[in-house]
Amino acid sequence: MATSLPWLAAGGAIDRLMARAFAWMTPALVLVCTVLVLPAAYVAWLSLTASTYGQAPEYVGLANYAKVLGDPYFWRAMRNTLVIVVVVVHVELLLGLGMALLFNSGVPMRRLMLAAVLAPYAVSEVSAAVVWRFLFDMDAGPANWLLQGLGLPALEWSVVPSHGLALVILLSIWLHLPFTFLILYAARLAIPGDLYESARIDGATPWQAFRRITIPLLMPAILLASLFRYIFVFRLFSEVWLMTGGGPARTTEVVGVYLYQEAFRYNAFGPASATGWIMVVVSMALGSIYIWALRRDMVSRAR
Repeated sequence: MATSLPWLAAGGAIDRLMARAFAWMTPALVLVCTVLVLPAAYVAWLSLTASTYGQAPEYVGLANYAKVLGDPYFWRAMRNTLVIVVVVVHVELLLGLGMALLFNSGVPMRRLMLAAVLAPYAVSEVSAAVVWRFLFDMDAGPANWLLQGLGLPALEWSVVPSHGLALVILLSIWLHLPFTFLILYAARLAIPGDLYESARIDGATPWQAFRRITIPLLMPAILLASLFRYIFVFRLFSEVWLMTGGGPARTTEVVGVYLYQEAFRYNAFGPASATGWIMVVVSMALGSIYIWALRRDMVSRAR
């Protein structure tokens, strides 16, 4: 009996420690429930009802989801969103990887160049959209003057839908490229230089070292950056709303703008909530692919 007392005392100490830890975590859990869980549950319930200003919610089941999925404007917005996501994420990855390798190999005035690269991340999306609207203005925009001076067609982003989407893509890349660059640059700095020295001694060419050392060791960072950017770009709203407003004739809408239109222009809270949950499901599907790939890569390295 006496030999079991230390174990009982240790168990009691662990219980007290866990109770204290839970007490410290309680405010964070309450905040998460208040800010995330409860609003998500409310939106899920609202997506099953027909409601608007001055009208009590009426349960309609999955009718809102059927309405959204049968709306051609929604599918156009989804197509625009997927085009922007694919182009933005992959162009950012290529540019971010190239810049990370360039900075790692050594550039003159590295601190100044690093500050210049990171500067767009300090600019608000509203300010950036206002500046870009002026730069590409059809009548007074210096960017369009430069394009025409080089013999290239001007970006008629307020008239031609493809030009509007192209301008949104350029703006999004310019704003968020520093995020991708930082992740890849930090991962590149973490690769030991001894690996490249050993590869050089063994006769490996720079391209072979890039394929066999750099890319495999950067793959977790590439997948992580892709995951975050896929989720963030899929929720794109401000760049499109401030640049084109979804026009002309709703041809440059993305899913975030479609949701906003349903909720605050047409006052259809049920379809807007259903659109929000469709966005959540699609984002989770995209994210699960990258999480699975990241987990597989980490498990293969641990073996």
